[in-house]
Amino acid sequence: FSPLTIQVEVLPQKLGKVFAVNVERGIFGIIKDVNPEGDPLIWEILTTPGEVIFSNILVKDGVPYWQGDGRLPPDEGINFSARWFKDKIDEKGSPIPYAHPNARYTIRLGGLKNRDPQLEDPEGVVVKGIIYGGRDSDTWPPVFESFDWMHGVITIASSLESETTAATLGKGGVRKFNLMANLDFLSLPIGKYIQNHLDFVKDLEKPPLIFGVNYFLKGQNSNYLTGMQYKRVWLKWMELRVHNDIEAIKTPIGFFPRYQDLKKLFKEVLNKDYPEEDYRKQFTLRIPENIAKIERIVETYKTKVTDSPDIFFKLLQEQKQWLEKRSTPFPILYWVRSKTR
Repeated sequence: FSPLTIQVEVLPQKLGKVFAVNVERGIFGIIKDVNPEGDPLIWEILTTPGEVIFSNILVKDGVPYWQGDGRLPPDEGINFSARWFKDKIDEKGSPIPYAHPNARYTIRLGGLKNRDPQLEDPEGVVVKGIIYGGRDSDTWPPVFESFDWMHGVITIASSLESETTAATLGKGGVRKFNLMANLDFLSLPIGKYIQNHLDFVKDLEKPPLIFGVNYFLKGQNSNYLTGMQYKRVWLKWMELRVHNDIEAIKTPIGFFPRYQDLKKLFKEVLNKDYPEEDYRKQFTLRIPENIAKIERIVETYKTKVTDSPDIFFKLLQEQKQWLEKRSTPFPILYWVRSKTR
């Protein structure tokens, strides 16, 4: 299973390492655009008789349909508006879609063919990498690694922003600050929460690596630059970095993948060619956007967080200064490759 789809509980440190156990029995997600090509594992579960909870889809003769499933929907059925038919409108005269863009599914973890054999291990597994990600159309690359634990906690985890989607109420595409993708569930002051994370590794022999991911980067034509299956490559790259098996490119915001490594992984994992032009579009460091992001984050913490650790602003200022020194349009091609640990 993908570590991005479930919740984990961090166990007390032992032997100088961090262990985690899965505390979930299932996963749920937005079903829009789940289809055989983009997400074959989930598609198989959703279309095979068994225990699945659907919401806000269309049902016709016992068959569920949703937006982006690659099938021709029927002209009538039952959906969130009760009996639905083609060209049906609401009280305001607006067309009612056959399925809601926020339609969901819920399934058991045990149904996933690629689940890890240690899924139910009460001893947990050693945590060697932690992944943070938001929905970001124009700033972060698809995957990158922080310089160290402190850098990752501050410049990645504590600086997360996410654009609103169908999964949230209100207007879509609005950029919102979302600390560690966990802001709505915080039960203590933000500054204390960050300091707890910084202090967490004091007794560890080797802190977990911290990675940032962004599966929603867009190009100049507003089309997504990565496919749903690409995250399998990004995860494999992170695994190789955790084991120190490959080098990376040092940039002002962290370590980026090398083209030759991703080209090899795309062929091994997806049996897909990976043109260098795709790499350039995905991993060009967007300097103005990253500077603007730092300015937004600093303003947020200065105005809304009264107990921010002092090192927080120092680290972001250093990163901003490094970005301001870069002026070439595609600088990562020329930066030093490093195995820094």
